Amino acid sequence: MSESVTQQQNKPETRTRKFWRVVFGSMLGFFFSTILVSILYFAMMVGMIASLSSAAEETKTIKDNSILKIDLSMPISERSIATPFDGMSNYNTPTGLNDILASLKAAANDPKIKGIFLCAPEVSASPATMKEIHDALVNFKKSGKFIYAYSDSYGQNGYYLATTADKIVMNPTGNLLLKGYAFQIMFYKGLLDKLDVDVQVIRHGQFKSAVEPYILDKMSEANNKQMTVLVNSLWSSLSKDIATSRGISVERLNQIVDNLSCFSPDSALRMKLVDQLAYSGDMERMLKNKVAMGENEKLNFVTISNYVKSIKNDSKASDKIAVVYAVGEIRDGKGDNDAGIFSDSFIKEFRKAYKNKDVKAIVLRVNSPGGSAMASENIWREIALAKKAGKIVVTSMGDYAASGGYYISCNSDYIFAQPNTLTGSIGVFGMIPSLQKALQNKLGVTIDGVKSNQHSDFMTGFRAMDESELAVMQNMVEQTYGLFTKRVADGRKMKVAEVDSIGQGRVWAGKDAIAIGLVDKLGSLDDAIAKAAQLAKVSNYKLVYYPQQKSFFEKLFTAKDDEVEMAMKSKLGDLYFMYQGLNQVLSREGVQARMPMEITIQ
Repeated sequence: MSESVTQQQNKPETRTRKFWRVVFGSMLGFFFSTILVSILYFAMMVGMIASLSSAAEETKTIKDNSILKIDLSMPISERSIATPFDGMSNYNTPTGLNDILASLKAAANDPKIKGIFLCAPEVSASPATMKEIHDALVNFKKSGKFIYAYSDSYGQNGYYLATTADKIVMNPTGNLLLKGYAFQIMFYKGLLDKLDVDVQVIRHGQFKSAVEPYILDKMSEANNKQMTVLVNSLWSSLSKDIATSRGISVERLNQIVDNLSCFSPDSALRMKLVDQLAYSGDMERMLKNKVAMGENEKLNFVTISNYVKSIKNDSKASDKIAVVYAVGEIRDGKGDNDAGIFSDSFIKEFRKAYKNKDVKAIVLRVNSPGGSAMASENIWREIALAKKAGKIVVTSMGDYAASGGYYISCNSDYIFAQPNTLTGSIGVFGMIPSLQKALQNKLGVTIDGVKSNQHSDFMTGFRAMDESELAVMQNMVEQTYGLFTKRVADGRKMKVAEVDSIGQGRVWAGKDAIAIGLVDKLGSLDDAIAKAAQLAKVSNYKLVYYPQQKSFFEKLFTAKDDEVEMAMKSKLGDLYFMYQGLNQVLSREGVQARMPMEITIQ
């Protein structure tokens, strides 16, 4: 027996057995090595994320004799998103309005900050945001500290902010573009006709023109009228600030703008719109002289993203004022608060604020063109519950607080807006596309089916609505408009007829909205906070913010929708607007309380 076993053990290994031994051994080795590498990679990533996160949250120490460098080359959002790359060279971090305003306020009283170096060739922001930054820069100058502005070339927004400076310097080979404001609206009717997409519209309000791009090829007379008033109102606010700061009349400025006569550097200098023509190296020497530094010394620049980390909030006050951000399109249900105002998600955050016994007042920061009427009503009710619970609610309007954005604002105890905030737009509409012809004529797809009742296929989008169905939709719109106007009337202590006379979907600039009773006062977010404290009778308080922002890495790993949107823009290029317009037709459900245009402000 033992001899047999020994012989079997000494028997040569067959080729087949050797092959499978090598294969399975290799597979086993690869399996364990993959697990080991994955564990090491995961540990390395966790360590890197932890170190980057700690670096992002690190409190910065500001050197003496520093200059706050404000670079506004990236789009400005309502709130900054901290990233682990802040402050790194060759990396521009998008800046939030909240951090810009906080930094300017703190820097005015910071002995380590000697002044501001403003780099604003062109600024991607709407007029109300620009106005808020402009006024904050003007307030900074009251500290006696300097502001110097430099750019190779200036666009209109960048130049507007530069006019707050003690000295505006431009490259001798650059240019200055001042041209006024223009509203441009894209109309999709021709595209929809080519695609055989029928759109049926139900609306209330002669100015409620959000649907016009889908049924017309140019502005209606009513829309042209309101847009003309609006664009002139916005320009008058900006031109007045520029003219005042440069010591010329508004009439003279408009003459220059109408003739495009300040485009060249020499012309801009001759017309006293800039103070000096120089290169960037010359600008650096000017700054060194201003802060009494030697030629070979290095300027101590500090960015907004770094400076804001040095601002300490040491308040031990038990009383709090909550700032609740309502930013983006208003939608039903749950969703990412950073991607819009989803009613269920927003209400959950708003409820946290007013259920907090230490919160004595709430400042609602609204920057929204509107959206779902039902979602707007649900948010309105939650604000009513907050007031019933004894909380003061003050609204601060940003770039937009229109239609649904005004709906959620109107129940506040007090409303602030910027002169060029777009607000009002009290009106509603419904828009139902029919894809029947498009599917048949363009794709060869036909629709057939059965139904239990006469209108079982109502609002499916596969056929046009008949007269009785249109009447039902019109009734829904009228009911919603009636409720909307009543909410405004109750909130603003007006009669429904008065609201209707200034409603009809018409958009108003903030400065014009005061005269008709839609807004109480022109002012910033800080003004709204001060008013909330006054109404709540608190003098020592701490600010708390809702919703809580996601960290950079949370956004990084949940940004699937953003990635798809960016990919679409990249692939479609200049044709992206067609996808955007069609998507708006097909995705909107129910009755909408929304701004009466999709506009680009130039």
